[in-house]
Amino acid sequence: MRIAATADIHFTPQSYDRIRDPLARVREEADLLVIAGDLTNYGKPDEMHSLLNALVRLRIPIVAVLGNHDYESGQEQELIKMMTTEGIKVLDGSSYERDGVGFAGTKGFLGGFGKGMLTAFGEKEVKAFVQAGLDETLKLERALTMMRSAKIVIVTHYAPICETVEGERQEIWPYLGSSRLAEVIDRHQAVIAFHGHAHHGRADGKTIGGVPVHNVALSLLMAQDGGKPYRVFEI
Repeated sequence: MRIAATADIHFTPQSYDRIRDPLARVREEADLLVIAGDLTNYGKPDEMHSLLNALVRLRIPIVAVLGNHDYESGQEQELIKMMTTEGIKVLDGSSYERDGVGFAGTKGFLGGFGKGMLTAFGEKEVKAFVQAGLDETLKLERALTMMRSAKIVIVTHYAPICETVEGERQEIWPYLGSSRLAEVIDRHQAVIAFHGHAHHGRADGKTIGGVPVHNVALSLLMAQDGGKPYRVFEI
């Protein structure tokens, strides 16, 4: 399967005009398109409505997760409903199988990496913060336990490893993802993982278990991949 992947579209009519023509060619190069969150700027249904009008014209199966921007207006469930109505497979602690390839995903959350990962100790506010990250990790775990596919693709918005956020200011790394996600990815032996959110991070990395992780934030793709708004991977 050829998978095209992108993230962080942050839709406005003006910004989408910049990628409209090259994105229209995705169907010629891939069998499926993954969008790893932040489809909108402010999580408003009118933004999503305009974006969906453009996406349906691509005539390619789409698998997506929401990002933090898509939660901004508290209307994420309406956005999911709109996307699902148009045939987009939205992963929110859920899974999807196509042609023997399984896709599992969730938004993910922040919290830091490795020994610097925040733990649930101290104030109740800290514990609630950490619990939000654990909840997202458990959602991904549940999605994976339902799958029987030989090849598993992971889609999150937040980064599961530190390597692909390098390039961002170091002081914000803990806000860009959590290695709790990587623990689940390794345990279920995924073949590849996609994320966005780190607009100025690195394109490629690996989990401790050796699973390839790719940061497909649109700004990174446009700067490093000849201006193409997606990357294509074959699995």
